[in-house]
Amino acid sequence: MGFLFTSESVSEGHPDKVSDQISDAILDEFLRHDANSKVACETLCTTGLVVVAGEVRSEAYVDVQGVARRVINRIGYTKGEYRFDGNSCGVVSAIHEQSPDINRGVVREAEEEQGAGDQGIMFGYACNETREMMPATLILSHVILKELAAIRREGEVMRYLRPDSKSQVTIEYDERTRKPLRVHTIVVSTQHDEFILPGGGLTEKEAERRMQETIREDVRTILIPRVKARLERAGDKLSELLTGDYILHVNPTGKFVIGGPHGDTGLTGRKIIVDTYGGRGAHGGGAFSGKDSSKVDRSAAYAARHIAKNLVAAGVADEVLVELSYAIGIAEPLSVYVDTFRSERPAAIAGVTDGEIARRVGRLFDLRPAAIVKRFGLKNPIFEATASYGHFGNRPYKRVEKVWENGAETEREIEYFGWEKLDAVDAIKKEFGL
Repeated sequence: MGFLFTSESVSEGHPDKVSDQISDAILDEFLRHDANSKVACETLCTTGLVVVAGEVRSEAYVDVQGVARRVINRIGYTKGEYRFDGNSCGVVSAIHEQSPDINRGVVREAEEEQGAGDQGIMFGYACNETREMMPATLILSHVILKELAAIRREGEVMRYLRPDSKSQVTIEYDERTRKPLRVHTIVVSTQHDEFILPGGGLTEKEAERRMQETIREDVRTILIPRVKARLERAGDKLSELLTGDYILHVNPTGKFVIGGPHGDTGLTGRKIIVDTYGGRGAHGGGAFSGKDSSKVDRSAAYAARHIAKNLVAAGVADEVLVELSYAIGIAEPLSVYVDTFRSERPAAIAGVTDGEIARRVGRLFDLRPAAIVKRFGLKNPIFEATASYGHFGNRPYKRVEKVWENGAETEREIEYFGWEKLDAVDAIKKEFGL
């Protein structure tokens, strides 16, 4: 028996994730029309109502109501019976101009000397237990909900599914090697239609029991096999962890008809552990969604993940945590910290301390906010894609998007999830003689 570790994920229809996606979609629209927009956008979602608030400095005009409705409809809240749908909910905007006190610390005459948008600490993490260099517990939690959303959109089986859902995966790890051995427990809670009604001699309690049995059986015989097949098609060895002896809990409280923003008010930034590493590593406390890249809460967290992932890929260590710290208005980070958790490293660098690794990281990477923004293209409208199923562990890709430049609409190829690229491996290997 090894040790157990658990991570959770939530679907795009979870109320907090609805809020995150609206905030990031609004950010994207500002950036699409004015790449220099400064945005801090928060969203609240509840029964029949969306409230958007925050601070913006931009030359662009954004139809906040139209963006919010598009996102809500895309997620799947399209029916009045949900008590929250994109066509009929109210949308209130309370956005005002960014404080000039903040702006003067960020905007500088020399762009490369742009100051950090706030003080704080940011963490990046990577480990070699999955091909994404992410914790297996979190990757499996995300994949379960991605596949559940695919089933819902296809509408061929499990036709009772509604948008709100959560997953949780517990994995047993080897005590000595810290490698994942098998899936121990899976929890799936999914919102659903009331597809079996009491009446004709069927009590309410019996109707609920039958619904729960149906959903549990469908999760066991439809969802989990599709998750495993999805992993196998991708050549992902995580499929081998899904043996038949795991514990399965489905909708443990019973009926889950009332959900989404009607069942639980959603707020931007309340799922920061789902957004990052599922409880592994560490978190600086700052949320990502709705913030433009001048806020180091977001941009420096992406940079820290990029460093950690490339260090692991280069073979410096099996597990790496990177911490960066900043002061508002100051470009250079105050500190760079690296923790390799005493994980095994090559003989060539066996005597290199974590402190020395951190010093070399500081030399290898330009961690001023402007340099981070330029490296990953963070003035592009790429953020709505990050606002569900995690900001890390995704495969980078490029897509042609319409943006405004010099007052005219044009098409430009834009890269998404650039901080996931392994483009610093060679430089790291050279630095460490690997």
